[in-house]
Amino acid sequence: MRVAAAPTRRHDCDVLVIGGGTIGMSTAYALTRTAPGTRVTVLDQQKRPAPAPPTTGVIHSGIHHRPGSPLARYTILGATELIKFCTEYDIPHAVTGKLIVATDRAELPRLHALVQRGRENGIPVRELGAAQIPDHEPAVRGIAAIHVGTTGVCDVVGVTRQLADASGAEIRYGAQVVHIDRRPALGVTVHTADGTVLRARALVNCAGPHGAEVARMAGDTPAVRTVSSRGEYYTLNRPDLLRGLVHPVPDPTSPLPGVHLTRGIDGTVHVGPHATRADLSSFTEAVRRLLPDVRAADLTPAGTARLRDGTPTDDFLLHEAPHTVHVLNVPSPATTASLPMGRAVAWRVLGVLGSG
Repeated sequence: MRVAAAPTRRHDCDVLVIGGGTIGMSTAYALTRTAPGTRVTVLDQQKRPAPAPPTTGVIHSGIHHRPGSPLARYTILGATELIKFCTEYDIPHAVTGKLIVATDRAELPRLHALVQRGRENGIPVRELGAAQIPDHEPAVRGIAAIHVGTTGVCDVVGVTRQLADASGAEIRYGAQVVHIDRRPALGVTVHTADGTVLRARALVNCAGPHGAEVARMAGDTPAVRTVSSRGEYYTLNRPDLLRGLVHPVPDPTSPLPGVHLTRGIDGTVHVGPHATRADLSSFTEAVRRLLPDVRAADLTPAGTARLRDGTPTDDFLLHEAPHTVHVLNVPSPATTASLPMGRAVAWRVLGVLGSG
């Protein structure tokens, strides 16, 4: 596919992407592959490629997502593509599998429901009894569990850098957007804090938690408002206690995923989230339900979107406006879903260019 026309003197590029995370870089990557010759510039306010904490590079399976939903489709397809991408470019990654562990009988119906959801999503799931849990995680205890074989971890910074390199896009780090001017005949003009002015035929807003703010700068009314609920994360000082990933059975009444443990590709074990750092004792007890050997001394301190009517949403939300495509919600498995999601955004923005 070709874009409608080459940039003129009044345009510095065809597409300006705000946000240099995995979705933004995947969009740039997809644009230049789908429409060779498209000039793409990516603006990121961070000074170097780095995920926003507490991103740990998990390659999610999609087991928690509603079958047939965009989030489920992008995550399941994205997991396969991400592993292939990491393999092709020699980016550190590992398919470790994940345990979802029940520690109370009241959690068993929800655990069985996850088994069914996983099977509906085509995800390999194995049910475990209490005696089988130590075969996968010797230090973990529970009354039952399921093993999800397709979950893994990767070097998310390495993925982001490789997407940037392979896209051929111009990447500008340390570029904080402060003003956006959009005019029907001229496209989009973006001003950054250092006084730089960039003109583009189309804009893609991949600013993550700042997406609603960027949408307002462009003169659009965002479909969501952001509510911070990620809580605090800790580093486990005894990483030898964990082999891979361990999650509790999710509580449907909480916006947080529950206290879980993730061993990253560098061997660091992240524990969280915790709603407040002050009450470490209750947080430690929540960790000890899964990992009994943990003590408070073993833990070192290391947002959720809602629709405008207040309804929580856990799926991607895309919104088109003149010369613009907004990605207004980026749920937890953004890295996993980034490659197919980037293609979906790229096709939308190419449609904007074609109609402009």
